[in-house]
Amino acid sequence: MSSECALKDLPKVDSVLKEQLEGFSPDKLKKTETEEKHALPTKEDIEMERVQMAQEGVLQRLTSFDRSEMKHAETVEKNILPSKEDIERERAQQGLLQRLVSFDKSEMKHTDTVEKNVLPSKEDIEMERAQQGLLHRLVSFDKSEMKHTDTVEKNVLPSKEDIEMERAQMAQQGVLQRLTSFDKSEMKHTDTVEKNVLPTQADIDAEKGQQALRQGIEGFNPSALKKTETQEKNPLPTKEIIEQEKNS
Repeated sequence: MSSECALKDLPKVDSVLKEQLEGFSPDKLKKTETEEKHALPTKEDIEMERVQMAQEGVLQRLTSFDRSEMKHAETVEKNILPSKEDIERERAQQGLLQRLVSFDKSEMKHTDTVEKNVLPSKEDIEMERAQQGLLHRLVSFDKSEMKHTDTVEKNVLPSKEDIEMERAQMAQQGVLQRLTSFDKSEMKHTDTVEKNVLPTQADIDAEKGQQALRQGIEGFNPSALKKTETQEKNPLPTKEIIEQEKNS
């Protein structure tokens, strides 16, 4: 009974597959040769192997290390004292923290926050409108409305002043050229005669008058002046001047 239940529970094979398996012949298989391939290690594998070997060497040296070869050394503990600047900075920080901890919020006054919305001025609005209008005209500009124009190249003739300046420059260049190429050997020898021109009688009299005037100004005594009273007069216009003013 148990064997029959076991056969019933076995999975059923498809009839087509069953026929193929039953009709299979090993003679139909093709002969193939087996090739053994030995994959060479990559560069990364070699580097990893070297690292592992180096680590094993370090571990081996640590394991076989002889402590008797070590020398005795004394440890010196140094207590670095703070500088004057560090002390002052620490005091300032402590004072600030103390003031923050002991701060009394009840001494603070109540304030109302006022939010201000700054509106643009009339000039800003007008400027913004002008810019928007300009941008709108530029965007909506129709190139088809433009007219074709021909560019006329004009050869501007020099003016009278430019011609005169050019002539003056050419004359200066000519003078400089003549001075540069001047031959001193063509010059003639001359004797200089020094003349001492004596002043005339009119020059002597004018000089004497100026000297007398200067002496009179320098030796003038203001105490010799007489006191006078200044009167301001506002002359009234005449009849003829009034008529002339009306007619004009």
